[in-house]
Amino acid sequence: MSSGAWIVVAVVVLGLGFGTYRALTDGRFRGTRQVRDAEPAPVVESVETPWTHVRTAVPTATLGEKATLLQFSSAFCAPCRATRRTLSEVAEVVPGVEHLEIDAEHHLELVRRLGILRTPTTLVLDATGAEVTRAAGAPRKEQVLAALVSVK
Repeated sequence: MSSGAWIVVAVVVLGLGFGTYRALTDGRFRGTRQVRDAEPAPVVESVETPWTHVRTAVPTATLGEKATLLQFSSAFCAPCRATRRTLSEVAEVVPGVEHLEIDAEHHLELVRRLGILRTPTTLVLDATGAEVTRAAGAPRKEQVLAALVSVK
């Protein structure tokens, strides 16, 4: 086999590997990011949560009694539309859960503060507005419901 054919085979194998990785990890809820080996932060009276940043950017937003599904999306994102439908259905079925969609393009400062790297990204906030978990990509309905079980 010629060297050109080997290059094509290598590119195809790498592409399949990356596609498989994305298919397995896309839309999965993971815990919040923590810094390893860091000193615990001193307790202060006013704790900044993702919700405090959202309220600054979107003053009309309301927090759910049990949980809030905070979705970051963009205008030309097809998975964002599917995520919107999924999260809206879950919010209708589960009492005390609100769904809030934020356009990432119009709220870039909020996107930077919360570490949103791609759309759609879904944050699950508890009743106090603290982040419980997040998912990058389009989650399935079962994954969202399972993530809501962990909300206290």
